[in-house]
Amino acid sequence: MSISANLKYTKEHEWVRIDGDTATFGISDHAQAALGDIVFVELPEIGRNLDAAEAYAVVESVKAVSDIYAPVAGEVIEVNALLEAEHEKLNTDPYGNGWIAKVKMSGNSDELMSDHEYAVFLEE
Repeated sequence: MSISANLKYTKEHEWVRIDGDTATFGISDHAQAALGDIVFVELPEIGRNLDAAEAYAVVESVKAVSDIYAPVAGEVIEVNALLEAEHEKLNTDPYGNGWIAKVKMSGNSDELMSDHEYAVFLEE
């Protein structure tokens, strides 16, 4: 299992990459492994305003249907339409082409874990 060093993480196994006031969201390698083969992704609508920890997307795998939660608050400005046709990117490239949404942030990221903190969290 991999943990990307340039990201922040939540206890629900989502990641966020922050670049200025834009945040890119996805699920961690740990989350995709726990879910198993992903067969469907429901993306959020562009323009939707999210609160931190709000469910914004749904991922269906062979094992379960899971809500995906926003790591930070903001407005959805882009979604990864590639996932509609190639949902397996969440399994094969969760930190790259498997990103889910981009958000213009309206909140802070103070509650998120660093890669090191997330690694320790996974060991607990």
